[in-house]
Amino acid sequence: MSNGVNNMNKTNRSPLKQLIYSHLARAKWKLALATLSLLGVIAMELAAPWPIKIIIDHILLAKPLTPALSFLQPLFQSGMLLPMVVIACSIFLIVVISGAFSYFKLLITSKISYELVYVLRRELFSHVQQFSLSFHQRNRSGELLTKVSSDTNALKDIAADWGLMVVSDVILLNGILVIMFSLNWQLATMVALTLPMLAIVLYRLNRRIKTSLSKQRKQEGKMASRINEVLSSIALVQAFGRQEYEEERFEIDSSRNLEEGVRTARATAAVSTSMALISALGTAATVLFGSWLALQGKVTPGELLIFVAYVNGLYKPIRDLGKLSVKFSRAAVSANRIGEILAMEPDIRDRADAIEARGLSGDIRFDNVSFGYPDGKQVLDHVSFHVRAGQRVALVGASGTGKSTIVNLILRLYEAQQGAVMVDAVDVANYQRESLRREIGIVLQDTVLFGVSIRENIAYGKPDATSEEVEQAARDAHAHEFIMELPDGYDTVLGERGGTISGGQRQRICLARAIIKHPSILILDEPTSAVDSVSAGLITDAITRVQKGKTTLVIAHQFSLMNGFDQILVLKNGKIVESGRHDHLLSVRGHYYELLQHKTA
Repeated sequence: MSNGVNNMNKTNRSPLKQLIYSHLARAKWKLALATLSLLGVIAMELAAPWPIKIIIDHILLAKPLTPALSFLQPLFQSGMLLPMVVIACSIFLIVVISGAFSYFKLLITSKISYELVYVLRRELFSHVQQFSLSFHQRNRSGELLTKVSSDTNALKDIAADWGLMVVSDVILLNGILVIMFSLNWQLATMVALTLPMLAIVLYRLNRRIKTSLSKQRKQEGKMASRINEVLSSIALVQAFGRQEYEEERFEIDSSRNLEEGVRTARATAAVSTSMALISALGTAATVLFGSWLALQGKVTPGELLIFVAYVNGLYKPIRDLGKLSVKFSRAAVSANRIGEILAMEPDIRDRADAIEARGLSGDIRFDNVSFGYPDGKQVLDHVSFHVRAGQRVALVGASGTGKSTIVNLILRLYEAQQGAVMVDAVDVANYQRESLRREIGIVLQDTVLFGVSIRENIAYGKPDATSEEVEQAARDAHAHEFIMELPDGYDTVLGERGGTISGGQRQRICLARAIIKHPSILILDEPTSAVDSVSAGLITDAITRVQKGKTTLVIAHQFSLMNGFDQILVLKNGKIVESGRHDHLLSVRGHYYELLQHKTA
């Protein structure tokens, strides 16, 4: 078995890029409309300074119209009042048209971006669920949570808007330069000389920002893991009075995140300040040099005003590109983190010719099976056994001997590194995973319930179950009576992990969840070991009735009911050292006998 994941995808285009390109391709008509709106905004920005120039040069100073403005000549034939009104109204009209174009562009690009985040989150969440337990044991849940929520959200601001903004700023920048050079090449050249200075500043500062953002994202993942770990174990933390200790540990992680955040903010502020200073320098130089040219009659006051307006307009797309580069750096860090996960191939996958598991008899065979974790720890060492259909079998042994690993291999949560795990004489690797797991009902010692209604928790084992099926499963698990005593019955919404009901009640709901599947194989991790005696009796009775005709595999921690098992498998150091019925194992006085003596001592 590979260590959790196979090598990175070797295709030319990463899975993340494929997702983004595919989404943008589906939104091509929306992008086309956004592009048209963008061109309208650019046209209005380029036209914005001209009404003021016309008023100053050709109305107030009465200078003749230039050839480029000769189309306005009929307007001036009836005096100056009409041109003044029309041109003043055009200022308002330009703003209105620009606002309309901006509105549609923002609306369209925002919709595309939010849809992309939806697609990415769905794909990332689905992808993460495909990995084996080995992967999830090595990766902290808080880190994965950050990637699914925060990192995908960081891509929203630049997903569709980024390309359009770059195109917009480049077109606007070139349009302004062309107009400025057509008006006065000397003044335009002086303004253009400040652009390389801005580019150098942006390049250096943004490299620093990207490095800092990468460290900050990692710290945020650690903080999320810490919060998730503590809140999921809050009862233990409070019971041991360790709130202050956990606060100190969280403060350490939080302070490191604060340092990186301040470092990022400092670099971001440096970008804004540098651009503002260079912009101010360019504007001052334009006013000074332009005024000198105006005194010499080489430019008109209106043209100087256009230059000043365009200088501000020239630096605006550069400032936007600077802000966009910061956003892009932030998004690039998030994209790398998401891409790392999407580029990983799950180590447990259905084969192309995998068959559906349906109506299994429940015959289980382990043939020379070995398994070890990536850290090198060997858990199972050449294990072989046979459980016949309908048998009730107990797995017995000290903690860490491989009992849970055997269950996980049957469920294909792990893959055997050597040997074969077979159900109904078919290697489990040849079954479709989901169909195999539908045939297996499992009740864990550590009850896991969701913060939804009791009905939904029971139907989790069979999503299409009817209300009658849910109720019958609850009756079979001796849960119906206490459920009906709750305020909303089956519609009662449980607290997180079922914390609003008792441990015995939680376990009976978990048993009902397994029963409703009508499984061929029933796996129980000593469901009565952590509940009161009344609940234990009800659960034992329910299991005794529902296990008829089913293969039942029990991870046993208590020895009081061992007489009821058809076969007991005794594990030690990853091997099955003994097997047989209770009386036989006692008579040979081996490891099973030692375990029993230890329990009763």
